[in-house]
Amino acid sequence: MAISLYDISVVSYQQVLGSISSVLDKGKAHAASSGMDLADLVETKLADTMFPLRFQIESTAHHSIGAIRGLKAGVFGPPSSVAGLDYDGLHGLITQAQNELASISAAEVNAFEGNDMRFEFGKFKIPFTAENFIMSFSLPNFYFHATTTYDILRMKGVPLGKMDFLGSMRVKT
Repeated sequence: MAISLYDISVVSYQQVLGSISSVLDKGKAHAASSGMDLADLVETKLADTMFPLRFQIESTAHHSIGAIRGLKAGVFGPPSSVAGLDYDGLHGLITQAQNELASISAAEVNAFEGNDMRFEFGKFKIPFTAENFIMSFSLPNFYFHATTTYDILRMKGVPLGKMDFLGSMRVKT
């Protein structure tokens, strides 16, 4: 059975968005039990030259549902910061992405196969096909930001393991 663009994108996004949602739940519970300030956690960085947890969560949502929106439009750009979101608001972005992805059919996404796609950042442009955009740009960015979200929370003492990141795997039944 051939794997479709929908399987590569939406199904993969849903798996990791589900795990990130659970990771964020564990982060909130850990903050409550340890007295950690969620506002400080939202601004935590792995390194001074990296963006904080807030950006990682925004980017995880953007590189999932935003990538599918980009396929529809034929163009995709960097995420816009959503001002004023606290920890729960950022978690809401993940839930919103999950819900929107759940409403998209396989036929709709698979219809984008072979279409031209472009990343734009100001005058900088990168041409792709829909498949190459998802596989070589969207998914790597999505996994990077999801992993960085996990890493920041783990660094702050949230009790997480590898299975927390993997989420519900697609196993043979």
